[in-house]
Amino acid sequence: MPEHLKALIVILALAGATFAFAKAPACASGTAPADFSRRRNLWLGITAVSFLAHDFWIYIVVSAVMLALAVQREPDKLTMYFFLLFAVPAIPAQITGLGVIQHFFTIDYLRLLALIILLPAYLFLRKQAHAAPFGSTLPDKLIAGFLILQVLLMLSISSFTNTLRIGVFYAFIDAFLPYYVASRAPISIRNFREAITGFVLAALLLSSIGAFEFTRHWLLYASLDKVLGSPWDLGDYLARGGEGTDLRAQGTTGQPIPFGYVMAVAIGFLLYLKRHAVRPVAWHMGLALLALGLFSSLSRGPWIGAAAMVVIFIAAGPAPLKGFARLGLLSLLLIPLVLATTSGQKIAELLPFIGSASTDNVDYRQRLAEISMQVIMENPFFGAFDYFYSPAMQELRQGQGIIDIVNTYLAIGLGSGLVGLALFAGFFVTVAIGIFKGMRLRADRNDESYALGQCLLATLLGIMVMIATVSSITVIPVIYWSVAGLGVAYARMLRKTAPVVAGETTSSTGAPQADNRFPAWRRPAGHQP
Repeated sequence: MPEHLKALIVILALAGATFAFAKAPACASGTAPADFSRRRNLWLGITAVSFLAHDFWIYIVVSAVMLALAVQREPDKLTMYFFLLFAVPAIPAQITGLGVIQHFFTIDYLRLLALIILLPAYLFLRKQAHAAPFGSTLPDKLIAGFLILQVLLMLSISSFTNTLRIGVFYAFIDAFLPYYVASRAPISIRNFREAITGFVLAALLLSSIGAFEFTRHWLLYASLDKVLGSPWDLGDYLARGGEGTDLRAQGTTGQPIPFGYVMAVAIGFLLYLKRHAVRPVAWHMGLALLALGLFSSLSRGPWIGAAAMVVIFIAAGPAPLKGFARLGLLSLLLIPLVLATTSGQKIAELLPFIGSASTDNVDYRQRLAEISMQVIMENPFFGAFDYFYSPAMQELRQGQGIIDIVNTYLAIGLGSGLVGLALFAGFFVTVAIGIFKGMRLRADRNDESYALGQCLLATLLGIMVMIATVSSITVIPVIYWSVAGLGVAYARMLRKTAPVVAGETTSSTGAPQADNRFPAWRRPAGHQP
């Protein structure tokens, strides 16, 4: 039997077991059983089509038809989008220009989801009274300024057609649509809970696949690009550990760091869902599965990001001292036991500045930061889109012949200067401030809306830590734009309601009713202009 058919059988078996485990907890969090079943069947169908089509365009067209039919019956398009986000790798192919132009644009699975799910949601939301006009908030202005700056800078080095394709069209579907829909669609606690549950379910499926890859030393999606006849620069086997013997899981994300990044974000979201767990054992099993996936990536940046999320979540909680005391006691009990195991020793060896494994990666990142800052200061305001050709940057060329900018902030600073970096970082900072201000409007820190703010603040800040360790490839930018959008929606929901005081009536959810060339942020790893 061909490898890809064996992989499909394993994937469907893992997914079936995960869906069976997750259905009851998901429905307990507010997901309707019919919605769960429809999204599950769509996930399984798209996965099967991708492996059985044996042609990229047959896979894309059939998947598009399945999505278009399902989205018409979908009451919560943002949740559907999150649920399906990691079903298939983002293997790309160009839509030819039929002799008129070289090609129209590059399509992949992430863009297919955006065009079929998010674009209709955007067209619907922009006409709704409850959806604030774009540009009405400071984060709106900052993301608009950042994206417009990319267009203007690209015009200086590229053709008008290419600028329209990459600077305008790609920015619209890759960045604007995830942010806009996530910032306007949720208008109640229930909406947020369903969207977060959808993301966690998708991550649990991905984690089960990644854990299998790590333990069985077999990347289940490695042969898919060849089967579809569309080569992919990502998805290769990568190892770490003693003599490179430990395979790093990646699932559909194309690389281990984005895989670990997804696990960390899902852990941040799962902290909020604990209060809705009908069976605590199910919640703990979900946390254990996500932690196993996080470990399977063997990626230090996501480990640090996940740790930051947990610490921030506790610090922002109603009883931080009690929370830290529990965390400290748990650490004292578990760390000696973990370090006594082979896996625990591997973790210790991989920790930056503590372990001795892959120290060359740490040295490379330090050298990258030093040289990048020198190059940025040569064009401090608006950077240089052709920074790859700088003599100083050539010192970073690796054995594979690439210059890997494994830091999203540095990539933006190099290509867009301090102005672009200020717009990008300022966007996330203002969203975080908005979340924090919204939390402060809650008099009761045990209220669900306050816990939601804890979750969003911790997750967003954790993401800001993680993107300092990786370039914005595959699902990474889609997730950070979406999480930031949720933060904007949360702040707006809290601002539209008066602060809850003792004796005020809340909704059944425990919250007040609310009115019902590539740009730097999506540059393939190692890409050179």
